[in-house]
Amino acid sequence: MSENEAPSENLVPPAVILCEPQLGENIGMVARAMANFGLKDLRLVNPRDGWPSERARSAASRADHVIDAARVFDTVEEALADLQLVFATTARIRDMPKPVVGPDEAASETVARGMQGVNTGYMFGRERWGLNNDEVALANKIVTLPVDPTYASLNIAQAVLVCAYEWRRVATAGRLPFTLDDYGAEPAKKEDVVRFFEHLEEALDKRGFFRPVEKRPTTIRRVRNIFQKASLTENEVRTLRGIIASFDKYGIKEDKE
Repeated sequence: MSENEAPSENLVPPAVILCEPQLGENIGMVARAMANFGLKDLRLVNPRDGWPSERARSAASRADHVIDAARVFDTVEEALADLQLVFATTARIRDMPKPVVGPDEAASETVARGMQGVNTGYMFGRERWGLNNDEVALANKIVTLPVDPTYASLNIAQAVLVCAYEWRRVATAGRLPFTLDDYGAEPAKKEDVVRFFEHLEEALDKRGFFRPVEKRPTTIRRVRNIFQKASLTENEVRTLRGIIASFDKYGIKEDKE
């Protein structure tokens, strides 16, 4: 990825805190989601099956740098100790007066505070029942996703993926790692395009395409307009002329029964 698509070097990325994750495979998929969007700080609170985990490493699909740097804590308080802004992710209404935001708003605040050097984080709960109220109480705000309320349950890696995606989208101002502009092919010169048109029209004349003859100018304009919309490159013009030349050289074979 080029520097143009990377977040600012001054931006402190958020940590991802998993409270008592149960399966190594889920931790690995979380690490993979984090790596997809440039997050590296993975914190585990009492993983049920212990740490390190080969199952986690296998599921991480080569996101080894996240797995290797993961830290294990005995309590949530220890995992959050150095953080100054924490979002608790939950899909359930909590009986506490705490601001609730969507992942886009959380990302905007996380990026803005991260640019100021503030340590931020997203806290995720257990696979079966999420975060408890005491854990949510430690967060500054709740972040919830706009899911269908009749089926609000997300896999933990899916929830991390959405939050990480939104964070990177804001951090990079939505820039993509590559676009059609990066294709690098030279646009065809108009004189080459005109020669292609003339070559094509000559071949079509030989095959009696322009009928009735009086409509030939109108048909030519329509055919030319079709190719103009394609914004042809030099290589594409050469390829098209090669196709026409092959018709001239070898003719068109008719299927015989």
